[in-house]
Amino acid sequence: MGCYTCGNSSVISGDGIDKAVGLLLAGGIVAYPTDTVYGLGADIESEVAVKRIIDLKGRSAAMGLPILISEIGGLSTVSDHISALVLETGRYFWPGPLTIIMPRSKNISNLLTGGRDTIAVRVPDHPVPLQIISKLGRPITGTSANFSGNSSILDAIDLQDGIGIEVDLVLESKVESRKIESTILDLSGKVPLLIRQGAISENVVRSFLAELGENLSVK
Repeated sequence: MGCYTCGNSSVISGDGIDKAVGLLLAGGIVAYPTDTVYGLGADIESEVAVKRIIDLKGRSAAMGLPILISEIGGLSTVSDHISALVLETGRYFWPGPLTIIMPRSKNISNLLTGGRDTIAVRVPDHPVPLQIISKLGRPITGTSANFSGNSSILDAIDLQDGIGIEVDLVLESKVESRKIESTILDLSGKVPLLIRQGAISENVVRSFLAELGENLSVK
């Protein structure tokens, strides 16, 4: 099977990326564009920054935060058990708007998992977060850049009237997003479970899994 999406091409300011990475290393928070909606990034190894995002969003700590990796090989840094199904699904849909829930690594903070034994992971199809993660050398948080319960933010202008004034840096990009959040698929159990239908439809996910002999359940 081939990839579900193709990569975007855009000229991104190297200085902007370097500034973002420097802030993340110092425990800062960066708002950045993705292929879906604007995200809030923190270094996953900075519990202070992760906690700051949770508090800033008004998000329940029990929900945890999704994380972004730059390529499928990064799964080994966030999960101690990567199933064949996770690998097949990641190879097909990544980079792209599918978040996969899988068993966590013991080294991942409980703040990111909400205390659960699973972690939500995605490889975005956007050069900004991919470059940030690559230069940082580890994953970043990938939660949407909005207060919990509010609509997702689609561009940097909207950030100025909301959560953007509370972050340390807002990165802008001309790359168009899908303007809808990622689809969430839980592959941590015996049966694939669709948690949220987003940019990738239930029918597309169901068809893909059927080719692998898997049935999809829907929450």
